[in-house]
Amino acid sequence: MESIYPDITVSMSRFKKNPAAVLRDAKHRPVAVLNHNKAAFYVVEPALFAAMLEELADQALYRTVLSRLSERSSAIEVDIDAI
Repeated sequence: MESIYPDITVSMSRFKKNPAAVLRDAKHRPVAVLNHNKAAFYVVEPALFAAMLEELADQALYRTVLSRLSERSSAIEVDIDAI
């Protein structure tokens, strides 16, 4: 069985009839649009989408930091004023 993450779901036919009403009823929460009882896509507001992208970027940066920390023994000390 497929996981559906948002707590609000609508059928594809209901979404196609009136997308604005679905978004209004969701009150800024994510919506899963279902096709044959499977998630076809998710609808999220731009602010939430931006926050998700920022979180993904933070996770990528975190992985970079961890990998570079393991290479600390080969680091070269630099005077910040000389840069």
